Amino acid sequence: MKKNFDISDEELKPQTKRFGRFSGETVSSATLANDETLDALFGGDLQLYQSKHGYRFSLDSLLLADFATIRSGDKVIDLGTGNGVVPLILAYRYPSISLTGLEIQRQMASRAARNIRLNGYEDRIVITHLDIASTAERFKPESFDSVICNPPYRQASSGRLSPFSEKQIARHELKASLDDFVRAAAFLLKNKGCFVCIQLGDRTVDLVIAMRSAGIEPKRLRAVHPFSDAKASMVLVEAVKGGRKGVDILPPLIVYDSGKIYTAELKAIAGGPKGSI
Repeated sequence: MKKNFDISDEELKPQTKRFGRFSGETVSSATLANDETLDALFGGDLQLYQSKHGYRFSLDSLLLADFATIRSGDKVIDLGTGNGVVPLILAYRYPSISLTGLEIQRQMASRAARNIRLNGYEDRIVITHLDIASTAERFKPESFDSVICNPPYRQASSGRLSPFSEKQIARHELKASLDDFVRAAAFLLKNKGCFVCIQLGDRTVDLVIAMRSAGIEPKRLRAVHPFSDAKASMVLVEAVKGGRKGVDILPPLIVYDSGKIYTAELKAIAGGPKGSI
């Protein structure tokens, strides 16, 4: 969903690039809509249709996927999957896992499903068009090992609304609150399962309180800073359902060096090496 750091084609070269062709064929109008672009990650290993003016994935999706602890054979669900970028990254990196992407916006869910087919992951990723409030109607309790979430960052009354509805719902809590996402994660998670979330730095307390209230105990926290001398703009938190109290505060993640070039760690994350499980 939304975000704080926009990824430009220039910044991520050669890891990220835009394609006019894929699989050796010209992109036809039947494949690529007039209001879409076809973009890629990891040197072209992953390709994604994206809206020109609506929701487009950004750096926080890469950070979230990189931060998550994934184990062999895990069943993973991504709440608010957008165009399916996080499930695709995780499927690419971890060949043994299966994933579900949950998305409330029908057009975005459809685009996510197209992206799954485009990359050949239909056997490992399922996209479900569903309101977060209907999670208990669609899924059995404790049916996933890991829940990933990049929820709307802003409360409904906070900040300026985008003129585009895709961005409005992705950025603001118009359809579901942070508490709604955390409660859904608690319902879906197996005992001792992991919940990983990214949120604005100034909403860290909101996120931690919501997690503990739902019986999900924060265990790892990492602040994301645009520059080494800037305050944290985002926070990554991993929590365990039924976990003991006690959280590890990890070293900060710095996005840019003084020349606004990605740091070595960010370049490594953007490079997207595959996992080994």
